[in-house]
Amino acid sequence: MRYRPKHKEEKRKELLQASGSLAKQNGFAATGVDALMQAAGVTSGAFYGHFASKSELLEALIESELLASREMWAGNPHETAEDWIAFELDRYLNLAHVKHPEAGCILPSLGAEIARADVSVRKTYARELAKGHAILAKRVGSDELAWAMICQLVGAILIARAMPSPAMQRTILESSKQFLKSNLNQSHAG
Repeated sequence: MRYRPKHKEEKRKELLQASGSLAKQNGFAATGVDALMQAAGVTSGAFYGHFASKSELLEALIESELLASREMWAGNPHETAEDWIAFELDRYLNLAHVKHPEAGCILPSLGAEIARADVSVRKTYARELAKGHAILAKRVGSDELAWAMICQLVGAILIARAMPSPAMQRTILESSKQFLKSNLNQSHAG
């Protein structure tokens, strides 16, 4: 059976989307290749047609997920730095992101696992995160503020997810949002 020319590329994207959702939900290390491929609706044998190893899959997930984040930023409809940042803070720091890691950012879900991964995975992570950082630094006007914003966003989601109370989760999200707005607005005023 012959497949159309883009079939393998499309299937790889489907595998990354499905396995990324499952890995962000359950953890990458704790989720076996069989479960990752089952989530994508294919056999485990199909895995090796796309990836040489589970580590290579993690690299591809990092690339895919962080590209998706950059594409979301590119779609932000606001022009001014203040409006652009407020929109992104509202998009990222919300209860839906806390309650649905499978649909959210890879950083709070898999950051600790990436830190324990091999050097190749961490280099991919550093390279892809640097691309997002560059976009954010341009928007906030500072490399340092961009790193601080990334860390605050990821940390807020991570800590909120660990809280059993929705009220405390909201408090963490709102206090982080206000802290970031205050500090970023001060930097633009000064």
